[in-house]
Amino acid sequence: MSRRYRVAGLGLCASAFAMLATMPAAIAQQAPASSTEVAQAAPAQAIGLDEIVVTANRRQSNLQETPVAVSAFTPAMFDAAPPKDLGDIAAYVPNFSAARVTGFNAASFAMRGVGQVDIIVYSEAPVGVMLDDFVMPSVQSQLLDTFDVERVEVLRGPQGTLFGKNTTGGVVTVYTKKPSLTDQAGEVQFTAGSFGTRAAKASVNLPLVEDKLGVRLVAAYNKSDGYYKNGACYGPVPGSNARGCGDGSKLGGEDIFNGRAKVLWKPVENVEALFQVERVRDNSDSVPVVNTTPSDNRWAFYNLGFSQDAGDPLDHAGITNRDDSLLNMSDGHQVDVDGYYSTLNWDADKVTLTSVTGWRKQYSQLPSTYTGEVGPISLFDANRTDLRKTFQQEFRMASNWDGPVQMVAGGFYQKNDVNFCVAQILGFLDLFGVTLPFGTFNNNPQVLCNQERQKAYAAYGDVTWEVNDKLTLIGGARWTKEKKAWAGRNQVFVQALSGTFDPNFTWNKLGKLLNAGDFNKYPTGVVRDSESWSEPTWRASASYKVTDDLMAYATYSRGFRSGAYNDQTGTTGVAIPAQAARPTNPELADSYEAGIKTDFLDNRARLNATAFYVNYKDMQRGLVATLTNSFGEQVQETRFFNAGEATVKGLELEGSILPTDGLEIRGVLGYLDAKYDRFEADTNFDGKIDIDFSNRPLNRAPKWQWSLDATYTMDLADKGEILFNGAIQFEDENGYVYSDVSPEFDSKLVKKTLLNAAITWHDADGRYTVQAVGRNLTDKRYNTATNVVGSLWTFSTYGPPRYYGLTVGAKF
Repeated sequence: MSRRYRVAGLGLCASAFAMLATMPAAIAQQAPASSTEVAQAAPAQAIGLDEIVVTANRRQSNLQETPVAVSAFTPAMFDAAPPKDLGDIAAYVPNFSAARVTGFNAASFAMRGVGQVDIIVYSEAPVGVMLDDFVMPSVQSQLLDTFDVERVEVLRGPQGTLFGKNTTGGVVTVYTKKPSLTDQAGEVQFTAGSFGTRAAKASVNLPLVEDKLGVRLVAAYNKSDGYYKNGACYGPVPGSNARGCGDGSKLGGEDIFNGRAKVLWKPVENVEALFQVERVRDNSDSVPVVNTTPSDNRWAFYNLGFSQDAGDPLDHAGITNRDDSLLNMSDGHQVDVDGYYSTLNWDADKVTLTSVTGWRKQYSQLPSTYTGEVGPISLFDANRTDLRKTFQQEFRMASNWDGPVQMVAGGFYQKNDVNFCVAQILGFLDLFGVTLPFGTFNNNPQVLCNQERQKAYAAYGDVTWEVNDKLTLIGGARWTKEKKAWAGRNQVFVQALSGTFDPNFTWNKLGKLLNAGDFNKYPTGVVRDSESWSEPTWRASASYKVTDDLMAYATYSRGFRSGAYNDQTGTTGVAIPAQAARPTNPELADSYEAGIKTDFLDNRARLNATAFYVNYKDMQRGLVATLTNSFGEQVQETRFFNAGEATVKGLELEGSILPTDGLEIRGVLGYLDAKYDRFEADTNFDGKIDIDFSNRPLNRAPKWQWSLDATYTMDLADKGEILFNGAIQFEDENGYVYSDVSPEFDSKLVKKTLLNAAITWHDADGRYTVQAVGRNLTDKRYNTATNVVGSLWTFSTYGPPRYYGLTVGAKF
């Protein structure tokens, strides 16, 4: 099909459904008056929506015949308006919201009422991400580049049978392009845009032995100067009357290289082996934050002369840029990834056997100024550093035998070892008047270290029974066992790591920050704990083909989110109590959903609708506990609890239409009715409930979310074609972190409406491309993350302002 008839399968929002209702009558009135007109009209009758193939049931099937709430994307769907990263596709999936973890380039994905809002390294995200069937173990690396991606599938709702580790919200599966064994080809792209953005991307495919051996090399480099300014102002500070502002320099620039090398070997017709090496080197700036502390004397930082600056928040970020005291801010947010993967497929008689093996090492060093202030001291600077090593093995069998019953069965194993340390400069305690016998808090870092060793085992099976031409039944189950062992030490000054205070042993002598996590060398105060869980999960589904173009289905499924330890345990310097060293229990989700999928108007329109009801139990939530440290000061520590139970009801609509030659309209609509049934905890372990947020709204659960976009293709004959694309995206206000000062101070993501556009030219052979892109054309300010730190301060990060970019590309 011509590119102008490709469809993103995304859908119509409510404002476009009226057009669908009027189309049949309009088409019926357009009867041709002559045989010539009939002949001329015939090609238009062939216009239709492409069939979209998905693997949501671990076997290939037509999206419209798959009884799963899934949205699918291919490179052709990104042609008119390519996403910057994986988070950009959320606007085109109902009830899928993509934000950032406050102060980090980490994904805060949310789906159907559950989402990730913290950077805790041991926390299992409720929305999982898989890259070529490998489970991404860290939200810090989930915002994947979509260049050279073959397809993306977003499965909504609990995933407790077929995909990787369990999730309660959903899973995003990303598949990169495999080497071709026959075609020698390549592609290059160069981009320049606002904020000093420049990017170069390239791929090359080389068949080394025809039909037997091929290699594909992919590389991408992204660089920018950032869209924040170091312009935060402070003062007057009580006691010193100090005041000042940042130097106005640019902050938040990107500096990211990622590459893949793939080798595909097909020794015989029915055996295929794919080997892949992955490299990521992210040396981007530390993520800037903006101090958004209210001007209210209930906030400690306001009383000290540090609160939100008036005017454009992007002009008032703040960072201290300290390199001493283990902070290393000039290194930026450094993330290094080395991955090695293999996928083996054997199409045996009547079954396909698959083995997926992967090993991935990720080193992260993430220094930040969490207050968004520049001085006169480091109020709260910290460097979070972790080393994660992950091994995964999965074996899977998919049947292809004769008869109405087919099945998928397999086993899954993952081993994940994490070492974590954070160095913190708590200069605000100097302003509180807390004194030390050996200097100031501003010049003496404190370190907190812990580690976790985890293993997950699972066995699963899923059966599909085509009862007759109309009715299909699906049943699946999974048994999972997870073991986790944790060890940690409460936060101490570097001089006290050995157990006795040595004033000569400073941060200079410690060396690398992770050295403080050597519990054999520094065993004093180390607390250990371990736990294991066994959970069955399942799904049952029935679908009925009402007509050739209309399918209805209903599904019940259970998923769980693994129990988790807390990497913040002991941050106050208080000796770790036994209760604080314990993990949360698994979070459970029971989901009921019903939907329809239909094509109509001679395959020129598509509408998919889903209604669902989910009950969440033992929801894992972070809450702030107020404690007294060894200096007699009240301090706060974030602790995690199974604090909540919630009920979420919702509606999801996706649709597409080709109203006329060359025009595509598509959109989505998501609605959530989400509330807590219970949300309470005993944060200080005294046997009494001291926090009850049962009347608060669920965080990361926008009530409404919709998008509408249209692409018109102008055919230039031998000059190629031009695609005009416009898109409008809306997401309602949604909560982020709860305040224990007052509900009015709960941090929230503001509702936003973004307008984007793109113009793309392709030559007649499809070899050359020039594309101009505009994002956030109304230059709206909106926060992408926001955090409340007890009664001390609040800080936020913001989305990019108006952006213009130009990309030129060539295929050969």
